[in-house]
Amino acid sequence: MLHIPILRQGVPYRSLDIIRTPHYRSREIFVEISQANSGLIRRDLLDQRAARAAFEPFSTADLIAISRRAADIFLNDSLPLGETTQSPEDYVRQLSATTGMPHVMVRRNMRKIHSALAEMEQVINGLTRGIPLEVLDRGFGNALSFFPRCDSMGIVLPSNSPGVHSLWTPAFALKIPLVLKPGSAEPWTPYRIIQALIKAGAPPAVFSYYPADHAGGGEILRQCGRGMVFGDVSSTKIWANDPRIEVHGPGYSKVVLGEDCVDDWEKYLDVMVASISENSGRSCVNASGVWTPRHATKIAEALAQRLAEIVPRAEDDEAAKLSPFADINVARRMSGMIDAELANPGARDVSASYRQPDRFVTREGCGYLLPTIVECDVEHPLANREYLFPFASVVEVPQDQLPDALGSSLVVTAITNDAKFRRRLLDSPLVGRLNFGPIPTMHISWDQPHEGNLFDHLYARRAFQAA
Repeated sequence: MLHIPILRQGVPYRSLDIIRTPHYRSREIFVEISQANSGLIRRDLLDQRAARAAFEPFSTADLIAISRRAADIFLNDSLPLGETTQSPEDYVRQLSATTGMPHVMVRRNMRKIHSALAEMEQVINGLTRGIPLEVLDRGFGNALSFFPRCDSMGIVLPSNSPGVHSLWTPAFALKIPLVLKPGSAEPWTPYRIIQALIKAGAPPAVFSYYPADHAGGGEILRQCGRGMVFGDVSSTKIWANDPRIEVHGPGYSKVVLGEDCVDDWEKYLDVMVASISENSGRSCVNASGVWTPRHATKIAEALAQRLAEIVPRAEDDEAAKLSPFADINVARRMSGMIDAELANPGARDVSASYRQPDRFVTREGCGYLLPTIVECDVEHPLANREYLFPFASVVEVPQDQLPDALGSSLVVTAITNDAKFRRRLLDSPLVGRLNFGPIPTMHISWDQPHEGNLFDHLYARRAFQAA
């Protein structure tokens, strides 16, 4: 039986308390995972400075070089996994086994993580806005001085997509120890990243890995000086007003068509389809809405027809584009929630005319939600909803009501050349990341912060003078 241990400042620890995670399809036990209780976590985190001291022999340039080496190791090497080893193909199969993610999507996410590690110098340069690396090492230089806000960063991770782990890797290059709580269905990726970094030359003591329950995750966030949490609104709202914690909840990302481009909407259909459906719609940067001043019905019909081509396939099918839900009841409940919202006037399920038979379907005992396009009024609850499958609302709204009517949006792809409209979007605090032109919302540039700025989260600038 596979067993994944706790890592206590890099040292594997097998707990008497374990959880057994099943294979998503057979429901047979697939892996045992040691669990860390709140008391163990609290005790270990009493001495966080010891982990930070392990960075002292390393410059920032050294850590960037380690990250670069780790990129190829993560992608290509066999690495420790408890008392056994894990090849890259083992990783693909194992992650798929507990999450249901098709192999082709796992490999695509592997390449994303590889890219983030390989391009770490560009990432750090973007986060720090070009601060010379020696300033970070010395703490001062060029009339600049920065100090760390914490001795470690605690992160409560999700299970929805491996690519999300690229967001915390820069903390290592910024000399901040990491305290990670993996998602219950996806313990594989953070463990493999840690082992790749250690093999590349990272000090093991800067990594702690605590599979834990909800209380354990809360203990990590309370005890660490800075934190990051992923989840839905209900699970992250407790941290929403805590400045120590960077919250990554639903993105409500959108594609917006301007008055000057909307009559040519068919030119941009591929961008809309990709924004909604890539990675099985499971990322916060997937578009959950298309907002347009006219042609909403035509756009919704065209999207529904294209997305109806996405159907459940075998996990090893290279054409697979849809992930099942590891818990079939989650898929069933989610579909019921959408149907309940559709009962309110002002919305219709456009995809219902194209899919067979229903939104919720089963295949080999697994639950899937088929892609769903809803056309709805701007006031309808489904105008701003996000679900873990290819789902989007198409909303017709006058351009002069935007961006205020959009609500908070992690990513907005604005297809417009209207200078005044672009200016309004640039000035809006509701827009996190902004793309001008036909750029899929999923497209990430490594020299641009994803959501917030990790360097600003981990470091503060001080006034500094030297005689």
